[in-house]
Amino acid sequence: MKFQTYLKGVPAMVLAGLLASALPVHAKAPIDVVASFSILADMVKTVGADQVNVVSLVPADGNSHEVELTPQDIKKVSSPDTRLLFVNGLGLDSWTDRLLASSGFQGKVIVVSDGVKVRKLDEESSHEAHDHDEHEHEHEHEHEHEHEHGHDHGEFDPHAWQDLANGQVYVRNIAQALSQVDPENAPLYERNAQDYIQQMQALDEQVRKVMADIPEGRRKIVTTHDAFGYFADAYGLEVIAPLGISTSAEPSAKAIAEVIRQVREQQVPAVFLENVKNNKLQDQIAKETGAKVGGMLYSDALSSTGEATSYLGMMRSNIRVITEAIK
Repeated sequence: MKFQTYLKGVPAMVLAGLLASALPVHAKAPIDVVASFSILADMVKTVGADQVNVVSLVPADGNSHEVELTPQDIKKVSSPDTRLLFVNGLGLDSWTDRLLASSGFQGKVIVVSDGVKVRKLDEESSHEAHDHDEHEHEHEHEHEHEHEHGHDHGEFDPHAWQDLANGQVYVRNIAQALSQVDPENAPLYERNAQDYIQQMQALDEQVRKVMADIPEGRRKIVTTHDAFGYFADAYGLEVIAPLGISTSAEPSAKAIAEVIRQVREQQVPAVFLENVKNNKLQDQIAKETGAKVGGMLYSDALSSTGEATSYLGMMRSNIRVITEAIK
C-alpha cells in the first residue's frame, strides 16, 4: 500500500500526531540555578535531573562557614538566566547576602530549611526544637553575635540536613521551587522528589536500627566543630565539639584541656576528622586520651571523590564510620 493511500483513511488528529512525531523535537533548555554549597547542589540536581543546570558556589570539600567570594561567583548569580538561588538559611550561608547585594540577582532566593525543626544553640536548651520559617530567616542576621564557644550563627544550629527527616523537608522545598519556575516539568520534579524521600526514609530506618544495637555508654564521639547536633538528637548520640559551631575559632589551651578531661572521664571511644577542617586538634586529643581516631566525617561539604560525593552517600559514609569506631 502506498503511503499516500494509507494516509487517506487516517483521522486528522492522528495524522497531526504522526507528522509532529516525524519532525525534529526542540527540547526545552534546562533552567539555570545556583546553590550556596555542595550538599544543596546535589539535592537540587537529584530532584531536577536533566532539566536543571546547577552551580555550587562552595565546591565539594569546601568550607561553607568561611567563604571568599570571587568575581566568578558574582557572575554566576548576576546572570539573567539564573532563575533560583538555593540557600540553607539559619545563618550558615548569610554571606550570600553580600553576593546578592553586589550581583543584582534577578531571580528568587529559596531557603530550603523553611519548615524544619531547628535546634537552639543556648547551652540550657540545646535539644529544644521548633518550626523555622522564612520570617525567622529575615531576622536571623540580627542575632549574629559571637557566643563564648565561638558560635557565629546566632540562635540556631544551621546543620539541619544531618537529620534525614530534615533532608526530606529540604527536598520538598526544592521540588516546589523548581515546579513554580518550570511548571511544565512539575510532574518530573514531584516524582524525583518522592523517590528521593523514600530513599531517605529507608536510610533513616537503617541508621536507627544500627545505632540501637550500640550500647548507650559507647554512643559518644568528639568532632572538630559542632556540625552533628541534629544527627546526635535524631539517632541517640552524644557529641563533644571543642570549636562549637564556628570553624574559624581556635580553642584556648583551657578549652582543649577541658575536652581532654571530659574524653578521659567519660571514656569517649573515638574522635573524628572532618573534611572541612584542619585536624591537628583531633590528633592531639586522641594522643593524650587514648581515644582512637575514627576516620573522616563529612559535615558541611560533600567529598570530591568516593562514596560521599552525594548527600545520601555522605550520610551512609558518616554512619558507617561512626558505628565502626564506637561499637
